[in-house]
Amino acid sequence: MKAAWMMKAAWMRGGEARTKHSVLSAQYYCCVVLFALAFAGDQGFADERPVNHGTIEFKPSAEEANIAERFQLSEATFQWQARRMQTVTESLEVWDVTFPSPVKTPEEANNTVHCEYYRSRLSGRRPGVIVLHILGGDFPLSRLFANVLAQHGVNALFLKMPYYGPRRDPLSPRRMVSADPRETVEGMTQAVLDIRRGVTWLAARPEIDSNNLGIFGISLGGITAALAASAEPRIKSACLLLAGGDVGQATWDAAELRAVRERWLAEGRTREEYFDVLRVVDPVTYAAAARGKRILMLNAASDEVIPRSCTESLWKALGEPEIHWYSGGHYSVMRHIFGVLLRVPRFFAAE
Repeated sequence: MKAAWMMKAAWMRGGEARTKHSVLSAQYYCCVVLFALAFAGDQGFADERPVNHGTIEFKPSAEEANIAERFQLSEATFQWQARRMQTVTESLEVWDVTFPSPVKTPEEANNTVHCEYYRSRLSGRRPGVIVLHILGGDFPLSRLFANVLAQHGVNALFLKMPYYGPRRDPLSPRRMVSADPRETVEGMTQAVLDIRRGVTWLAARPEIDSNNLGIFGISLGGITAALAASAEPRIKSACLLLAGGDVGQATWDAAELRAVRERWLAEGRTREEYFDVLRVVDPVTYAAAARGKRILMLNAASDEVIPRSCTESLWKALGEPEIHWYSGGHYSVMRHIFGVLLRVPRFFAAE
């Protein structure tokens, strides 16, 4: 029952999972556990599974000059490897995919991007979507969405962001979202560049319709997805779940980050300086570049983590795309999980 414990832990621990178990209905919890048991990742047979590998060349298009400098990619050739995992059904198969990050950090483990590729077994060229996880670093929820996307004929690349999962050095305290906002800027910048390389990998796949690429993220993943949608011209659609902008304001006011705020002030720095540091990775800063793309925002009406004003700031900056407000808070909104699990794949499969 390890997978069941993982699903419970996904909502019970970490900075983004301090809600109580009581907010999850028994029906929802049982459903998610069943998915986790079936799709919790590789469980063995490492020496018997097929392995693919190849080389991809990225050449910047003319649009690269219009992208914010920190998110630009240089011409490069990179190698990738994919090993099929144990999960194979009539509708999908899952592959473990790795490729080098375009960013080199002192933590060697962080320099390899790890992904899980949920490939639909439907015929023809299908849409491709990058899937991003929550702040807490628990992956079952992202796997659940990637699985459902693939079952609806949308190939999903679940990408593990910097310093998460196998990218985390157990001897290093470094994290993507850090107590030092300057380190957060570096982590989120690397995440966007990793996503852009992930898009390059998807676009090169023969089963992918390279003109129908999208991105989906939850909470921190949704904020990062909004950044990537503004920085990557090949992303044509984005679904942002529990995301918002004005990240300086949202994090400064967060009760969970009181220690960060106090440490910053103790260094003799100001609130305005804190906002200035984070503005370079605030999706509101770059959102105009994503206007005209297909965007769907799904948010909690009483979100206690991402204030409604921060969500509305991003919504306005994106050109007021379609938005839906679910009743509940950042965690209790999960009682609407069944409806969201239907809405997200339909959005990406629409084209």
